[in-house]
Amino acid sequence: MEFDVNSLRSVATLAAFVTFVGIIAWAYSRKNASDFEKAANLPFEQD
Repeated sequence: MEFDVNSLRSVATLAAFVTFVGIIAWAYSRKNASDFEKAANLPFEQD
């Protein structure tokens, strides 16, 4: 099997897509919701 530039592009596209889906899954997971809620309220906390 030859490994040409088109194969490399396909592998890079697939890796980018898998990374994107992983980030989306991480961002919308329920176990991270409380951490994100705390981070969202940081600008409103007073010293």
